[in-house]
Amino acid sequence: MIIPESPESWPTNAPSYFHVMAKPAGSRCNFNCKYCFFLSKNKLYPESNFRMADDVLEAYIKQVIESQRSPEVTIAWQGGEPTLMGLDFFQRSIELVRKYARPGITPNFIIQTNGALLDKEWCNFLRNNRFLVGLSMDGPRELHDAYRRDKGGSPTFDRVMRAARLMQRYHVDFNILCTVHAANVQHPLEVYRFFRDVIKTQFIQFIPIVERVTPELLDIANKGWDERQDRPLYTQQGDMVTDRSVNLDLWGKFLIAIFDEWVRRDVGKVFVQIFESTLASWMGLPASLCIFAETCGDGLALEHNGDLYSCDHFVEPNYYLGNILHKHLIDLVASEDQRAFGRAKSECLPRYCCECDVRFACNGECPRNRFSLTPDGEPGLNYLCSGYKAFFNHIDRPMRIMADLLRRRHYANEVMQILAAEERQL
Repeated sequence: MIIPESPESWPTNAPSYFHVMAKPAGSRCNFNCKYCFFLSKNKLYPESNFRMADDVLEAYIKQVIESQRSPEVTIAWQGGEPTLMGLDFFQRSIELVRKYARPGITPNFIIQTNGALLDKEWCNFLRNNRFLVGLSMDGPRELHDAYRRDKGGSPTFDRVMRAARLMQRYHVDFNILCTVHAANVQHPLEVYRFFRDVIKTQFIQFIPIVERVTPELLDIANKGWDERQDRPLYTQQGDMVTDRSVNLDLWGKFLIAIFDEWVRRDVGKVFVQIFESTLASWMGLPASLCIFAETCGDGLALEHNGDLYSCDHFVEPNYYLGNILHKHLIDLVASEDQRAFGRAKSECLPRYCCECDVRFACNGECPRNRFSLTPDGEPGLNYLCSGYKAFFNHIDRPMRIMADLLRRRHYANEVMQILAAEERQL
C-alpha cells in the first residue's frame, strides 16, 4: 500500500492546527460501561479484528505531522480501550514520530484509558515518552461502579484506583476524566473532594453523559450499549435521553457546587478544565474547549482501519470523510463537507441562543446536544441549556474578578482572598 503524499498545493480551507483522536482498537474494550455508546460502533465494521495495521499507523503518524502548521503536533489515542493494542504498538508509534518529525516540531502524546492493563513497564514507557494520560474514573467506589463494569458485570473501581496509584508511584503525568450521569450528578462535592483529597489529582475534566435516542429505541438504549444482539448502532438522532443521562438542571447545580468550593480554596492548585476554559472566555480569548468554540470541525476521529470521521461524537455513516490510505489527511480535513460541518455550529444557532447574554461563553455548546426546542418553539436548543445558563450566570462575578486580576498581571488565585474578605464583612 502506497501512503498518500501531502498535496503539492496546500488546500485553501486547511486549518493551521487540528486534532485527531485515533482509535487503534476501534470500539473494542475490556470494560462494559453501560453508558458507553461507542461500544455499538463495532456494527460499522462487522468483519474487523479491531486492530490498527502497521500501514494505517504509519499513515496516521506521517500525515498528522505533515498536516500541521504549528510547531506542536498532538498524537492522541482513545477507544474503546487503546492499551488493548499492547505496548509494542505504541513503541512503534514513537519510532514513527521520530522518523517523520521535522526539525522544530514538538510532539505531544495523549492517551485516554481505563487503566486496567497498566503495569510498571507501561508506566515507565508513558513517563519516559512524556505521555499525558487521561484516566477514566467517575468518583468514589459506589458512584464509579454504578455504570462502569467489566465484561462479566463486575465492578471496576479497584482496578482504576490501582492504576492511579501506579502512575503516581512511577511519576506518570495524568488527569482524571469523570463522566457525570444520573448516578453521580447529585453528589458534586463528594466527587470533587474524592479526586482532590483521595486521588490527589490536580487536573480534572467533567463530561456530561447525554445519550440521545429516538422514542422507538429508548427501551433498548436504557438497557445499555453492551454486546447484546438487539443493540442498535448509536447515532445522533432523537429528542429523548436514556435514564442514565445527566439531568439538565442538576448538571448546572453540579458545576455550581464544585465551582463555589474551587473558587474559594483551590484556584491555582486544582485545574478543572471547564473552569479554565470559561475563564478564557471572560478574558475575551478563544475557548480552549471545542464545545464552547464558535465553530468546530477541527477535532476529528480516526478509526482503526484509517476511516476518518468529522468528530469523535459523530462516528457514523453520515459523517464519514474518507480513508487516509486513499486520500491525505489534510485533504479530508479541508474538504467542504468537513468545513461545512464546522460552520454549521454557528450558522444553525437558534435566535434564542444568538440573543443570550452568555453566548460568548457557551456558543450553544456541542452540536450533538442540540435537540431541544427553544421557548418559542425553534429547534436546535442545547439539551443542557438551562444548566449551563445557571452556571454561567452564577460564576459571572468571580470570573470578572479573576479576569481583571490577570489583565493587571496579578495571579487569578488572589480571587480567594477577595471573596474571603467580602464574606467576613457580611
